[in-house]
Amino acid sequence: MPKTKIQETDLYAPIKILLEAQGYEVKGEVGSADIVAVRKDEEPLVVELKSSFSLTLFHQAIDRQRITDTVYVAIPRGSGKAFSASLRKNIRLCRRLGLGLMTVRLSDGFVEVSLDPAPYKPRKAQQQKARLLKEFAKLVGDPNTGGSTRKGLVTAYRQDALRCMNCLHEYGPTKAAIVAERSGVTNARRLMADNHYGWFDRVETGIYTLSPKGHRALGEYAEEITRIYTIRSAAEDVLDSKSKLQPATVG
Repeated sequence: MPKTKIQETDLYAPIKILLEAQGYEVKGEVGSADIVAVRKDEEPLVVELKSSFSLTLFHQAIDRQRITDTVYVAIPRGSGKAFSASLRKNIRLCRRLGLGLMTVRLSDGFVEVSLDPAPYKPRKAQQQKARLLKEFAKLVGDPNTGGSTRKGLVTAYRQDALRCMNCLHEYGPTKAAIVAERSGVTNARRLMADNHYGWFDRVETGIYTLSPKGHRALGEYAEEITRIYTIRSAAEDVLDSKSKLQPATVG
């Protein structure tokens, strides 16, 4: 038999039972709200129902916040990893929007309140912020177009690898310490040893050369390598000109 399509009305009775057990008087479809619950002199409680998470659900819930601060969204509870991941993400979204969130297990009518409405108090992820600013500072120029897919993006790490690769191309098999000095990549030894892109081969302890894949990458990233060194050269020229303009100190 084909599965019966879930209706928003399927959520009403379990939520009504839960709220009435908490002392609320509950009515459906009052004005523009799916569920309105009132208890003594408290702010009214509103629940917006949908068969799944959607932008429309959140738009409606935000509109209800013009009436009351106590607004929940409710959906049927699913199963599996995909639903769990979606639930976690939407709990975070509800927290930011100041909304509550309920799920209803339709097999037995069990209602789980995953989040109660509350003002959002953002907590900054200081480590992520530091990593973001470090990556921003290390990137030479602006090599990526905003909105691009993550695959193939030029990161600061990739730029460092390209500088090491270009150094080996220019000088042949070279000690890691010399690569670090000539390329300006202080962690050149670790980078070439880790060899995430497969561009380097170790000739002997501490000495590296380009792998066949590295030689091919020279052509693939020729434009980016040229751009990196053009920008670095221009920056060095600016610093050099500024140092020449510094007034001599008087002894």
